[in-house]
Amino acid sequence: MIGVLLLLLLFLLPFLLYIAAPQIRKMLSSGVCTSTVQLPGKVAVVTGANTGIGKETAKELAQRGARVYLACRDVQKGELVAREIQIMTGNQQVLVRKLDLADTKSIRAFAKDFLAEEKHLHILINNAGVMMCPYSKTADGFEMHIGVNHLGHFLLTHLLLEKLKESAPSRVVNVSSLAHHLGRIHFHNLQGSGVTTYSVHPGTVNSELVRHSYLMRWIWWLFSFFIKTPQQGAQTSLYCALTEGLEVLNGNHFSDCHVAWVSAQARNETVARRLWDVSCDLLGIPVD
Repeated sequence: MIGVLLLLLLFLLPFLLYIAAPQIRKMLSSGVCTSTVQLPGKVAVVTGANTGIGKETAKELAQRGARVYLACRDVQKGELVAREIQIMTGNQQVLVRKLDLADTKSIRAFAKDFLAEEKHLHILINNAGVMMCPYSKTADGFEMHIGVNHLGHFLLTHLLLEKLKESAPSRVVNVSSLAHHLGRIHFHNLQGSGVTTYSVHPGTVNSELVRHSYLMRWIWWLFSFFIKTPQQGAQTSLYCALTEGLEVLNGNHFSDCHVAWVSAQARNETVARRLWDVSCDLLGIPVD
């Protein structure tokens, strides 16, 4: 009898999960950016904007009237996304520029061209990232994860920081992860007069981030009913980029559009200072 009940439960479980999935996903995706701020005349840069969270973030910024730069490694794919956003929003000021965060020459070239092209920069969203990719090195010899996720964005932000200051009030949003609790080093604060910065955990999102791991792709598929869509995953980035009065929470970590607790390592000033100094040394940036 017990065996029959177990078989019946196993048979019904997928169906029950399918029925309950919308409510479960809604519960897990409680954070929504409710800001009504419009962005005419504002300039934004979103890295990794040709897919996933970055694409949804760029689309919403364009919808609000911003001039949006899609900073992408794959320019051809970026152009297709830019055209899609232009058609959906009616905003033709959606531009694609080459940015390979695994190559400091590409980062410097992007920054040089951007600074020559634009007088202002109001929003920088460091969204791009890699996860669980096979061991490899960037063009400069850095391990791929630290090179792209941290050093690439560190250099990009450094190169654009003066323009952000000149455009103040301006914001930097760093897409991070709840996984920082398992790490030993996490840097989340950048200094700059008139520039505020925030790190965000977007949640578990159905994106291309797990493309390098067959196991993670299988897990994502298995639990797809419980995983956020890219649009839902973009909400906290948008919240930190758009919400009025958020300057008082400068330097905080956010999840589901609320301030979130961070690990002890992430609050360790000695570790943060050391990471800053090492990053500057690796990238050839003068230490302040």
